[in-house]
Amino acid sequence: MRNTAFFVAGVVLLLIQSNLFRLLGLFMRFIGMVQRSETDLVVPGLVPSLVIPLILFMGVQEYSLLRGACVAFALGYLTDLIGIAPIGLYTSTYVALYILARAAGVRLAAQTTWMQMVLALVFALLHSVMVLVLLAIFGRDAWVPRTLYPLAIPHVLATGLVAPLIFRIAQRIHAATMSGSQKEAAGGRL
Repeated sequence: MRNTAFFVAGVVLLLIQSNLFRLLGLFMRFIGMVQRSETDLVVPGLVPSLVIPLILFMGVQEYSLLRGACVAFALGYLTDLIGIAPIGLYTSTYVALYILARAAGVRLAAQTTWMQMVLALVFALLHSVMVLVLLAIFGRDAWVPRTLYPLAIPHVLATGLVAPLIFRIAQRIHAATMSGSQKEAAGGRL
């Protein structure tokens, strides 16, 4: 039940993420920051990844390795399909992020907003580096990584800023999908 809820939440976040640049462009035009007729962003790469904080939450919360990796795999595959990325690029990097977050979850507690932001910043930067390296090694065009690397820092910063919101959503999903005995054992922690 919980993994299905996280998968559905990830699909919704992925659909929002894939159209977020349009919403941000309309918002910026509405408040008068952009005078152009297009809905392009002023800062390229400013669109955050809404799925990465969800995957980090699942990894830090010590969910089943197999189930969490399967959810990360499915969300990565959908990201590949929606984002027109080479098949397997986000699939493999999302699974790798989940496993790394799971390994780091023992040492990191993402309870505070600052820790959630730092965790998302570090893992979003790691994800961007992985994507750029994989595109440089396996990509057909050598110019693609050189074109994309300036977009990494705004993307990482935007992902870090939205991470606390995604962590709160994931925490509510976590609390809603707990069984009765788990809620009693958790007591006042939630």
